[in-house]
Amino acid sequence: MRCFLNCRVPVMALALLCGIAAPAQTPTYRLGRSPSDEEVRAWDIAIGPAGKELPPGSGSAKEGAKVFAQRCAACHGPTGEGGALGPRLVEGKGTMTAAPPRKTLGSFWPFATTIWDYINRAMPRGQEGSLQPDEVYAVTAYLLYRNGIIQESDVLDAKSLPKVPMPNRNGFIPPEPAWKPGMRRTPGFYP
Repeated sequence: MRCFLNCRVPVMALALLCGIAAPAQTPTYRLGRSPSDEEVRAWDIAIGPAGKELPPGSGSAKEGAKVFAQRCAACHGPTGEGGALGPRLVEGKGTMTAAPPRKTLGSFWPFATTIWDYINRAMPRGQEGSLQPDEVYAVTAYLLYRNGIIQESDVLDAKSLPKVPMPNRNGFIPPEPAWKPGMRRTPGFYP
């Protein structure tokens, strides 16, 4: 009986503390605010595979070579084959079968719009987002040309970029559809 009483006191104390702590988490402290529609639009900058979000503009590999030399070569080397600070951008197709596999523009990315989106948001380092849309199209065209994916004279814009046939476009396994009654369950895939 004494053991029961010894256990009951700590349990009651714990219950009391939980009862006090829970209400302390529920009040609103009126910190922050909901973003405005304009702020949401400014943050909504992702470019999907279909390229619906791409801005107006265009660029070719010839134009991109000039922009690359001025804004990218310091890190990625004069032709994109690697530099002191940046990774190799030109390596061509087939590097996914190398040991170890290397994710390059010419072998891994399934959509050219992803390359445009990355350059637009993250390059050049330290000056992210400073390239104009025409420059981003041109650098994207240059890199795709250097990887043997498009011709040097091809012009990329919001309509043509999503249509670029990337070498690994079909190399990703699409997610299985949600299970429905009558479907065969894949062992270990569904909870």
